[in-house]
Amino acid sequence: MSTTQAETLTVVVERELAHPPEKVWRALTQPHLIEAWLMKSDFRAEVGAAFHMDAEWGGVDGQVLEIEPNRTLAYTWAGKGLESVVTWTLTPVGGGTRLRMEQTGFRPDQQLAYRGATAGWPRFLGALEEVLAGLD
Repeated sequence: MSTTQAETLTVVVERELAHPPEKVWRALTQPHLIEAWLMKSDFRAEVGAAFHMDAEWGGVDGQVLEIEPNRTLAYTWAGKGLESVVTWTLTPVGGGTRLRMEQTGFRPDQQLAYRGATAGWPRFLGALEEVLAGLD
């Protein structure tokens, strides 16, 4: 039996950040900053670039799918049997940025991964806010 897009689950986390999109973009795309809030990474902000992220719980492999600087970043997120896509959308709002993270592609039999992402992304975004607060 095949899994259709309609049968997959999605995690969405949105935050209003008191920082301009350019600053948020740096934290989403520069490896030393990604490491400070997410995971150790060899990320390159180039469409088609493959990357790996490492954490204590394991690793994630990805490939950059879409880049519109300071607006949109999308990449595959594969690890522990999960094949998903993470999309970041940055929208300028009154002196700051509305940041939307959407991770799609959780199959119904991947409840553990889905629950992990549901709990994990808000924590990661909290850490991202701390990194942003420390940037000039």
